[in-house]
Amino acid sequence: MSSILTNNGAIVALQTLKSINSNLNKTQEQVSTGKAVNNAQDNAAIWAISKVMETDQSAFKAIQSNLNVAEATVATARNGAEQITTLLNEMKDLAIGASSDTADFAKINTDIVAKKNQITAIIGGTQLNGVNLLKTNPVPGQTSFTVLGSLDRTNGTVATTANNISVNSVDFQASIQNATVTTITDRATAATVVGELEGFINTAVVGAAALGSAGKRISDQSAFVGKLEDSLQMGIGSLVDADMEEASARLQALQTQQQLGIQALSIANQAPSAILSLFR
Repeated sequence: MSSILTNNGAIVALQTLKSINSNLNKTQEQVSTGKAVNNAQDNAAIWAISKVMETDQSAFKAIQSNLNVAEATVATARNGAEQITTLLNEMKDLAIGASSDTADFAKINTDIVAKKNQITAIIGGTQLNGVNLLKTNPVPGQTSFTVLGSLDRTNGTVATTANNISVNSVDFQASIQNATVTTITDRATAATVVGELEGFINTAVVGAAALGSAGKRISDQSAFVGKLEDSLQMGIGSLVDADMEEASARLQALQTQQQLGIQALSIANQAPSAILSLFR
């Protein structure tokens, strides 16, 4: 039955064309933005997961930046500890030089005192942004320096667990700076100073080694966090990024379907006019 009031063919053609235009608009958006999921309406579950991963990625980027600063802080202290070790060795050599009765004990003692004062200056100045791991308190009221190493997330929960890295002070302020060195006046006191300096050297070496180990741990954690950040970036991309080859092929197909849909709608719209021939 033909009707001039209801054009079933035009209705079907129009519905088909609307569907094609909707898919075409979505595909064009994917091509222009490069994303298959731009907002929660596109895919609520995938969008939510990607946003959580984006917050983690942003957090890891900030954590890595803090770890790099922490690594520099520990490296500064390690360099200071190594320099102090060198000065202590020089002081020991001076003390050994006073093991002869012909030595100028006063001059040697003056040189040792000068180097001891230099060590005090190094301990006081070996800091980065106010953190000094050679002092008793690297930061006010604390005996260690702490930096956030990572945020650990458990699947299905919104809470994260902080994983901190703490570096203890080597406290050269108490063990070396504030320690007393015997005044050299003869061979006997020189031998005593040699023994004292041996203890200081051991303290300095152990402290420098501890700082070296802590610096390596922070460096490794920074590299690991960087890899985590890259992995999250790739994971987010696999969730929300559009397949550009597929989108390009789909775009061309939809453009062809659109043209055919327009032609089909045009033909369907002309059908009622054919009824006029029945009344001629």
